[in-house]
Amino acid sequence: MKVEIDIFSGYKIYPSRGRLFIFRFSTSKTESLFHQRKNPRKIAWTVVYRRMHKKGITEEVAKKRSRKTVKHQRGIVGADLTAIAAKRNQTAQVRAQQRQTAISKAKAEKKEKESKKPKAPRPAGVAGGAKVSKQQAKGGRGGR
Repeated sequence: MKVEIDIFSGYKIYPSRGRLFIFRFSTSKTESLFHQRKNPRKIAWTVVYRRMHKKGITEEVAKKRSRKTVKHQRGIVGADLTAIAAKRNQTAQVRAQQRQTAISKAKAEKKEKESKKPKAPRPAGVAGGAKVSKQQAKGGRGGR
């Protein structure tokens, strides 16, 4: 027994049933709607519409469970997890104190470095620290 399918509605057409007009139609209703160029996806009782809108699927009632994201704490390149946790638990005052000591230490090192470096002599031809443009320093005729 050959069961055909209605081209418009998607219903099964059993032998000696339906109509044939190039395509098979189960009823004159589907044939008429087809000739009116109606879209079966927009007609609620057609199989195509029901598939598109996920109607009548009783087997897949159980919804898929979504996994909850789990937060993990990991160390960063410069510090391991224990160091990060210790820093997080510090009070604001301790942090401010550490910042101040670090700044003062950096300033002291900079001062020491400056004192060790010999002062560069001023270029010849500059009297009293007058500003010189790049062009003048090269010997050009700038500054008119």
